Amino acid sequence: MRKRPLLIGFLIFILIAVFFFIFVYGSTILIERSPITDDGIAIIRITGVILESGSTIEELEKYSQNPSIKAIILRIDSPGGGVVPSQEIYGEVRKVKDEGKKKIIVSMGSVAASGGYYIASASDRIVANPGTLTGSIGVIMELANFEGLLNKVGIESVVIKSGEVKDIGSPFRKMSEKEKGILQGLLDDIHAQFIDAVATGRGLKKEDIRLLADGRVFTGRQAKELGLVDELGGLQDAIKIAADAVGIKGKPKIVETKKRFSIIDFLKDFSLLNMEKIAPSRNGTISLKYMLAY
Repeated sequence: MRKRPLLIGFLIFILIAVFFFIFVYGSTILIERSPITDDGIAIIRITGVILESGSTIEELEKYSQNPSIKAIILRIDSPGGGVVPSQEIYGEVRKVKDEGKKKIIVSMGSVAASGGYYIASASDRIVANPGTLTGSIGVIMELANFEGLLNKVGIESVVIKSGEVKDIGSPFRKMSEKEKGILQGLLDDIHAQFIDAVATGRGLKKEDIRLLADGRVFTGRQAKELGLVDELGGLQDAIKIAADAVGIKGKPKIVETKKRFSIIDFLKDFSLLNMEKIAPSRNGTISLKYMLAY
């Protein structure tokens, strides 16, 4: 009977050791798909909801400083995400583009909308499939209100504050018209930043972008007709366009950094994504998103 607690303890120790190994190494080891050689084209993938910018910026910096890499392709398959990470990636793409050392071509997948399009607009050229969903130039804020539910179960929220609107966006009470006006002002300013960024990145007039910036979604073909994308085609077409732009003859060397699967990162991203869907205003905090609502 004494052996059973020892066995259980040993198994728990093994599990802790495995999770520790995954936590320390699983999220940091990167694998190159192919060695970096002359006339290389790097592919950076931006997929899913944009929750952070660090890994993408790190890849952009690495490839922009490597003389063997002649062009960078951003493969975007994202409905958008957080305002700040979208702006930070946009800023890094503009920085690399303005330096003039590398061409940055965007290849759009199934969807490259809102924050995904925000990032794309900073590139040299945008290639979209005819059926790509893109555009969605707008900002969204989602706030929950549990006041009715709390009243039904007999729970009262007590808030002590200094400042009339210190608890603006609280899920425990109805929002006042004044508060709605304040938050609308925030959204309008963030929306204007989106329009400015697209107009600057695409070299178009703000007035023209503003006409398209009501949050609507376009197909890749519609977006091309409106000047939001440059070419129709897939990833291979984008690779050819990038190679031609930098004078690579023959088949270019494709370089891509792959993250080794990490349970820790998966669980973290999965939990953050689901919390955004289930409780957009976590703990009453305000969340502004450049994101396609679906």
